[in-house]
Formats: sequence, C-alpha cells, structure tokens
Amino acid sequence: MNSAEQASHAENSAPQPPDEVLVEVVGCAAQDAHAVFSALRESFASDRAADDVPTEINGASATVWTATVDVTDLHGRAAPRRLTAPVTVDLQGGYWAVNRIRESLTHAFAVRVVGTAAGDQEEEVQLRLENR
Repeated sequence: MNSAEQASHAENSAPQPPDEVLVEVVGCAAQDAHAVFSALRESFASDRAADDVPTEINGASATVWTATVDVTDLHGRAAPRRLTAPVTVDLQGGYWAVNRIRESLTHAFAVRVVGTAAGDQEEEVQLRLENR
C-alpha cells in the first residue's frame, strides 16, 4: 500500500457492524470497479446505488473506491462479469460477513486470496479478482 492508500484505509478502519463489510476496490479502471460493485449489489444491499458509477480522477496515483455491503440477506447469485484487468479488493468486517462476500464474488469472478490479517472479532482480506 502506498501512503494515500494507507491514509484511506486508516480512515475507514473503524469496526464494522457484524453483518457489514467495508469493500475497497483499489487501483483499477472505473469500469472494473463498477463491475465489482454491480456483482455485490446483485447479491446484497449496498450503500452504492446502481447509478453510482465510479469515475476516474485525473492525476490521482491510485484511486480507491469504497462501499459498505450488508450481507444479512442474500438477494441471489451474481452473474459472471468481465474485467479489463485483474482487480484488487480489500474486505474488512466480521469473519462470517467477509466470508459471505468472498463466496458471493466467486460466482462473478475467479477469486484468489492474496493476504489476510486477523483480529479478535474482525478480519481484513485482500482478494485478487480475475475473469472466470
């Protein structure tokens, strides 16, 4: 993580409610971030509306898009999505909630866990998403 990502992460690292996961999509094309958020919204409630399309910021070294996803109710399986390049996604929340997000994303993308940090009641997981 660079210093801008660390600052964003520190601001967003407050404990999440047990059924919510903070999702950060890092350093990818806006359309790929939209594909990830659309897949999550197809499965769960999110604070990102369908018309809330990520936009590129000129001159930014690394853009981080965030959403809070409530995994209480599963709406359905996400359909496979296409990415222009592999995408890094950071998840932070309770163990059950993070696992539920990870499982949901496997319906839309090929998912690989690239890092984890375990806490007492929460975990942080970094995923690498690619086309299936």
